[in-house]
Amino acid sequence: MTTKKIIMDCDPGHDDAIAIILAAARTELDILGITTVSGNAEIEKTTWNALKICDLVGLKDVTVSKGASQPLVRLRETAPDIHGDSGLDGPALPEPSRGWSGEHGADSIIRLVQEAKEPVTLLATGPLTNVALALTKANDINENIEEIVLMGGGTFGNWTPTAEFNIWADPEAARKVFESGIPITVMGLDITHQALATPAIIERVNKIDNDVAQIVGELLAFFASTYKEMFDFNGAPVHDVLTVAYCIAPELFTMKDVNIAVETKGEFTAGTTLVDLHGVTGRTINAKFGTGLDVAGFWALMIEALKKY
Repeated sequence: MTTKKIIMDCDPGHDDAIAIILAAARTELDILGITTVSGNAEIEKTTWNALKICDLVGLKDVTVSKGASQPLVRLRETAPDIHGDSGLDGPALPEPSRGWSGEHGADSIIRLVQEAKEPVTLLATGPLTNVALALTKANDINENIEEIVLMGGGTFGNWTPTAEFNIWADPEAARKVFESGIPITVMGLDITHQALATPAIIERVNKIDNDVAQIVGELLAFFASTYKEMFDFNGAPVHDVLTVAYCIAPELFTMKDVNIAVETKGEFTAGTTLVDLHGVTGRTINAKFGTGLDVAGFWALMIEALKKY
């Protein structure tokens, strides 16, 4: 069985945390490192949260590197209304057993890609600041990145009427990534809103008799409560988890080859991803865009992974 080498760049965040949990459970994936970025919460909080989740699932040897504390050119924004003040409200997780590395997240991405003996897949589930910094600082790493699988964007928004949070938080970084020429696979809101942790799903998770599944159940319950309050959703869309699921079981996904451009200058539309689903612009295809999900298959994958703990 071929093992896919991955770097996880994230801003935990409930769905980022569950993405790490899924990745750690699967032998098909080899986590080379975890880098963090400011997004769902401030950088110290997202890094602390990543370390807590690593302890939970036994990722003792995976280095966690703290990355960008703010966007490339804009003011930092976070999402406490969705993820709570800590970025990971809900379960009571112990303090981490270790600290983060002294290496900046972007430098960690560069080093891990350069050291890898085979192409690396980069999973980006927060604002794309670290990825853009790495590509700017060392553009020679492009050739050893097999693919960037990211959560962001869509044909509609959740932070503004047209912009999704991860792209909106640092659109200049996102534009750099989409124009990099590296193969990009996008899990936008169009597909992530199909992966809802409904009350029935949370009940299935709660029936799994291990500590990790119980924590996931608590994460999902908190996440679902804020999505109900903010968006009147009957469940929480586990956005970031789809990046990991795609690496494990791409057959669960319906993808479309498209061009995606990122708006950086619009007065009302900054952070919008212009997803050219019908090829009307004539611009070169630069991404695979998720349009459909085998929902039952996805949750079967997730439940199976949680049972491994």
